[in-house]
Amino acid sequence: MDSTPVNWEALDALIIDFAQSENLIEGLLCSSSPPSSPASSSSSSSSSSLSTSSYHSRLIIWKIRRSLEAGDIDTAMDFLRAHAPSILDDRRLLFQLQKQKFIELLRKGTAEGRDAAIACLRTALAPCALDAYPEAYEEFKHVLLAFIYGKDDQASPVANEWSERRRFDIAGLMSSVLRAHLHAYDPVFSMTLRYLISIHKGYCFQQGIVSPISDLTQRLLLDERDPPATAQESLYEVPPFDEVDVQALAQAVELTRQAAVDSLRFSKGDLFVAFQNELCRTRLDVSMLDELVCEYCVYRGIMDYGVASTLVLQPKVNQPEPGWSSSRNFSLEVDSSVNKHSDGETSINMGGSPENNADVSRMQGTDVELRYACELSSNHDYCSTSGLNVSENPRVLPRYRTHGSGERGKRKRWRGRYDDQYGVPFDDCSRQELSTTTLVSSNSISKEQQGSGKHSLIDVSSRVDKYEIMLGMKDLASKGMAAEVVEEVTAMDPSFFVQNPILLFKIMQVEFLKLVSSGDHSSALRVACSHLGPLAASDPALLKPLKETLLALLQPNEDVLGKGLPLHALSTSLQVAIGRRFDIEEPRLMKVMKVSLYSHDEWFKLQMCKDRFESHLRIDSLKEVNTPLLTSVGMSNLNGATSTLGSSQVTISSGTKISEDGSSPNQVSPRDVVCDENAILKVMEFLALPRADAIHLLALYNGNAEMVIQQLFA
Repeated sequence: MDSTPVNWEALDALIIDFAQSENLIEGLLCSSSPPSSPASSSSSSSSSSLSTSSYHSRLIIWKIRRSLEAGDIDTAMDFLRAHAPSILDDRRLLFQLQKQKFIELLRKGTAEGRDAAIACLRTALAPCALDAYPEAYEEFKHVLLAFIYGKDDQASPVANEWSERRRFDIAGLMSSVLRAHLHAYDPVFSMTLRYLISIHKGYCFQQGIVSPISDLTQRLLLDERDPPATAQESLYEVPPFDEVDVQALAQAVELTRQAAVDSLRFSKGDLFVAFQNELCRTRLDVSMLDELVCEYCVYRGIMDYGVASTLVLQPKVNQPEPGWSSSRNFSLEVDSSVNKHSDGETSINMGGSPENNADVSRMQGTDVELRYACELSSNHDYCSTSGLNVSENPRVLPRYRTHGSGERGKRKRWRGRYDDQYGVPFDDCSRQELSTTTLVSSNSISKEQQGSGKHSLIDVSSRVDKYEIMLGMKDLASKGMAAEVVEEVTAMDPSFFVQNPILLFKIMQVEFLKLVSSGDHSSALRVACSHLGPLAASDPALLKPLKETLLALLQPNEDVLGKGLPLHALSTSLQVAIGRRFDIEEPRLMKVMKVSLYSHDEWFKLQMCKDRFESHLRIDSLKEVNTPLLTSVGMSNLNGATSTLGSSQVTISSGTKISEDGSSPNQVSPRDVVCDENAILKVMEFLALPRADAIHLLALYNGNAEMVIQQLFA
């Protein structure tokens, strides 16, 4: 499967917003005061943007959820009275809580628990059942059978009521209601990731394609959903909703038409609020998401990349049963030392008997993940690896630290999902960790590389130093210091630009335009003659951009820099290329974004319409990879090397016949038939079909919806 170029700067903004909203990185949270009322944390709800919800509101919802999942109904109701008392005015929800409380009291199996359950029946459950909803009294009488049938009797009439799954159902329902009530929606990035992954899964399923990121998407996006919040009876009688909105919501979040109508009813007809409500019902593995975000932040220089000497051994996340929260079984911290053997392999000495010493190469095939705790030393700009004998190369490192020291001072420290006010972690397995995929996978240049003609690369054994150099070069390029970049990179690896000539061309374009902008035309022409010309002579694809670059000589000096220098894209391309030279792979999150954005493009080609929600989830900004003067020449080669720069007009073709020519079994192309939007909606509504299928059927009958329906019901 192909991938789509991603605007890394737009993704950086989304990631920083996510980390700020979730208080994951120290110093990024805007406001630390908890909400005093639902109104004080209300979203700036407009259909043109998504609001960033309060961290503390989400923390309250999480605490209520955990209390309900643990069967502690009283604690959950105390939180509700303190932070969302109006929720308990809804007799439907109150009845569900009291019914679960009755079951939990009986579950104790003690005389005191039975007495408390009877008291709950008399004072709370029975009165609430009278006017909660029409079926409530029947449910009340049915739950009384729990006195007769025990919790271990799987064949009893009340086995459902005894099931612990009920805890998670009611916890999910309360989360859905509270999320809308407190306007405590997940950060935009979290919702965007859910949406893109769900579209990617649907596209792969429909096209019969094996997803190249299935190992990540299956762990990230859980199959379970929270139950939907339902509108009160007073909202049942509402004006009919626009069918365009109903179908857009149903297709976007995979709902039936009736479920989409119910969701719009709950949101009082606001399509985008309904979309947020439904999207947040899907569950993400939070610990996995944090791991990917942390890895990305380290790679991009948003967060410091120091590591500590404590190893954290944890099993991978178990796949949760539907309705159950994911968790890890154990966490073991041990003092460790890393030893280099004569055969080149690395082992970790965990103390004690030899049986406790684990070989890293053997661990790679197990279910154990190795992580370094992300702890930053207060006495250094970065943390060195305790236990590793790292010698800095005096020739290469000081010069990079000189350039990058200012940027390092801006980097933040990973905080993790802990809340100082409440003293409770968001997740049992949340820790201040960095994946070894990023930080530990390579501590030195491998023997294979040393013996394969890569000896020209200056030896930098420390993983931290490799990040230092990579980010230092990225910083220089982002400031337009092209000559310095070429000098530093060449000093590090004389063969680097021989292997990346297009990247060198882009960098020298920047130098040329800088000189033109400053009015030094003679120096600019020397750069063109000594660098751009020879590079274009060796690659004919560069002749056109060379001509376009020379046209800058005709423009006013002040216009050149503003129109021709996409420095962020160039600096990212350089970062990726240098990273790969150091065996530092792109973060896994970037792979997810590239592949899922490609699926998004292909999916809406099949739907033959524009995604109504892409601007609200900032998907459009993620695809804006515009390079005004550094055009798309040789981009196939450059994308193969760096996967970052590219024209916004990327031609993407699906791997299936339908997406290539739109042909049907009768050789009728839907693109050749202009279908009326009302006809499309009518077929979708009456036949409960996806948009693409409705269009293909209409194409067979010249766009006549009535004929399509008659033929199928004939």
